[in-house]
Amino acid sequence: MRTSHRILAAIFIGGGLLFATIYARQQPMPESNKPEPTPQTDAVEPAGPAAAEVATFGAGCFWCTEGVFLQLKGVQSVVSGYTGGQVPNPTYEQICTGRTGHAEVVQITFDPSVVTFADLLKVFWQTHDPTTLNRQGNDTGTQYRSAIFYHSPEQQQQAEAYKKQLDESGAFANPIVTEIVAAQEFFPAEDYHQNYYDLNEQQPYCQFVIRPKIEKLKKEFQDKLKTN
Repeated sequence: MRTSHRILAAIFIGGGLLFATIYARQQPMPESNKPEPTPQTDAVEPAGPAAAEVATFGAGCFWCTEGVFLQLKGVQSVVSGYTGGQVPNPTYEQICTGRTGHAEVVQITFDPSVVTFADLLKVFWQTHDPTTLNRQGNDTGTQYRSAIFYHSPEQQQQAEAYKKQLDESGAFANPIVTEIVAAQEFFPAEDYHQNYYDLNEQQPYCQFVIRPKIEKLKKEFQDKLKTN
């Protein structure tokens, strides 16, 4: 069940009554001055930028999760949305009932040469409680479950190995309940959910729930943050 301040915030925004203030060199080989031809070797092309990759995480309210991952260097975009359910093109209101099977998630596009999937996993597990089943704080229901929706066998392997390591090390007082499942169809959430923290920073939910997560991120992952 969504907390009242989240429901009110969503209703006000959807109705247009938003209270808060609302972004080689390829050096040519010198031509030989000699008239006779000289032996040639194939030029080595400079390596291009790493192909972007995608990660999808559920960590409770997607307003929180989006606000956290947007701070990281190498993260190109973060889209809040829904996945893991049975209803096509679900609405926020349908998701809030907990009957569609979807989780609130963020889909992250990132440059693996700057921030790795392992880096994202570390931030994921340290900025929410992965030991509470279908709950984050006062937000309860299957839509708030802790989940990793992997996009490749490598992501699956890394996520499962990291989860096992955390459990065996006793990093958390209780066992981790994060589900690790294959990525399913992703449905972007309504526009007013996107970039929510930046556009609504003075809202009570942002101040008392999201801001502490971002402050923790800044303290523990300072070297991973964007300069602005």
